[in-house]
Amino acid sequence: MHTRFFSLLLVSSLPIGGVKVGDRAPLFELKNVDGRKVSLSDYRKEKGVILIFTCNHCPYAKLYENRIINLHKEFAPKGFPVIAINPNAPEIVPEDSYENMQKRAQEKNYPFPYLFDETQEVARAYGATKTPHVFLLKREEDHFIVAYIGAIDDSPNEPGKVQKRYVAEAIEAILTGKPIALTETKAIGCSVKYRK
Repeated sequence: MHTRFFSLLLVSSLPIGGVKVGDRAPLFELKNVDGRKVSLSDYRKEKGVILIFTCNHCPYAKLYENRIINLHKEFAPKGFPVIAINPNAPEIVPEDSYENMQKRAQEKNYPFPYLFDETQEVARAYGATKTPHVFLLKREEDHFIVAYIGAIDDSPNEPGKVQKRYVAEAIEAILTGKPIALTETKAIGCSVKYRK
């Protein structure tokens, strides 16, 4: 209980503007599609986390769905699993309701958690603006820092034409102890449906 309270306090005390590369990653605890709570602190033994704000309805999110699954399959064994978070308000986009999230995760057999940011506090804390929007986190001692923010790769519309795998290249740099060549790119996708 104390951990959850601490996590929520951390999230809500951060500015609306979100995080920058090098910042400490805000903690969170959200409901997964299986009904269980998942927190960032559950991943404290991993080398990092590929945190992706995404959703059901957005055409870009759908185009990236298989690539997100493949990112998890490629990098979870290397210590960088995916956590997907749906930040959209279902009253604005009914397709992004929790029930529809459950259906989508089952249809696509997601190998990672798909969490519902019901209050939108986590998305605001990170500064997520698009779906999909990636925040690559790297563990440093007992916490995570933000190592990369932006797009998954350089070809949102055509998976077969990817030239630069931004997230994959950033993780490989971390794993080999090299500096990340590109720490920020522009996320391409639908706008996050925030409540006013």
